[in-house]
Amino acid sequence: MDFDLTEEHLAIQDAVAKVCSDFDDEYWTEKDTKAEFPHEFHRAMAEGGWLGITMPEELGGSGLGVTEAALMMNAVAKGGGGAAAMSTLQINLFAPHPIVVLGTPEQKERMLAPLISGSEKTCFGVTEANAGLNTTAITTFAGRVDGGYVVNGSKLWTSTAQEADNILLLTRTTPLAECTKPTDGMTIFFTRLNREKIEVQRIPKMGRSAVDSNAIFIEDLFIPERDRIGDEGKGFYYLLHSLNPERIIVAAGAVGIAEDALRRASRYAQEREVFGRVIGQNQGIQHPLAENWCQIEAARMMMLKAADLYDSGKSCGAYANAAKFLGGRAAFDTATQAVLTHGGMGYAKEYQVERLLREAMLQRLTPVSEQLILSFIAEKELDLPRSY
Repeated sequence: MDFDLTEEHLAIQDAVAKVCSDFDDEYWTEKDTKAEFPHEFHRAMAEGGWLGITMPEELGGSGLGVTEAALMMNAVAKGGGGAAAMSTLQINLFAPHPIVVLGTPEQKERMLAPLISGSEKTCFGVTEANAGLNTTAITTFAGRVDGGYVVNGSKLWTSTAQEADNILLLTRTTPLAECTKPTDGMTIFFTRLNREKIEVQRIPKMGRSAVDSNAIFIEDLFIPERDRIGDEGKGFYYLLHSLNPERIIVAAGAVGIAEDALRRASRYAQEREVFGRVIGQNQGIQHPLAENWCQIEAARMMMLKAADLYDSGKSCGAYANAAKFLGGRAAFDTATQAVLTHGGMGYAKEYQVERLLREAMLQRLTPVSEQLILSFIAEKELDLPRSY
């Protein structure tokens, strides 16, 4: 088993790191403080061709795999931008995947090319207030009319909806009570985000303020038939094309946040003197940071294994979920220790670690809870009874 990255992989990381180096701590602090979308960073990544890393080459993408996308996201997150930098880009890497897999040539050209060039942005409307992780319980409904559908309902935690031109939207087209299986009767659309029919309300939140999260309310939104992805009623199964890549890419970003936090903590420990010696000489400082390093490397290996399985066409669900679990824990634990290593200064925005801690919490919460991950692994890998 070869754990070394290829020359292509190293080149991806180096090139992305070079782009990120143009956006310093002051930039990300300002975006976080003002809750402003990092348009300049988004534009720079688009110009570098990174928004289309997993997209078809004939549309201007790179046609690369989830491994390459994960390595790109890892470099983005550890470049100083943390979860804000991740979330500026990650919707491009997994949400449109059903279009890549199932879209017609006309849909791919119309829907994907503007995302690859960066001329348009999208958002992902799946979660609902009364459904949460129980996706089959969504109630947003698309009713058939001449030429398409009319949609009514609401979504919660829809990121980038303040900036988006389009929305990838999961709806019911058959009520749950009329379905043979709960996973039947859902349909995916990719359509214009018509703000005359969709009200977007920003949610003030703990961290990652630069990239908005929203509650959206949809009233009598007409969606033409040509904006439906695949067959009616099969949307849940199509959504599965996105789930494992999403977990792997989020894990890679979480590892990047952890790496950045560890770098900052180690640097401070080498520079800060108390009682006539640098604090990094004390085992009380060294040992927790060394343990964080172990966590980071374990999460990285799991993430790379999951990505390799996915790109090889093999089953990767447990590994993708485990990578997200371990990555989220590594990000949170390392960012916490980075704040503690800085002592009182860790609470100051100047040193950035308080921002990383706030953003690291998100890596434990989304896109799937730790509890559901553990329940899934218990069922699928340990043959224990289904608990949810």
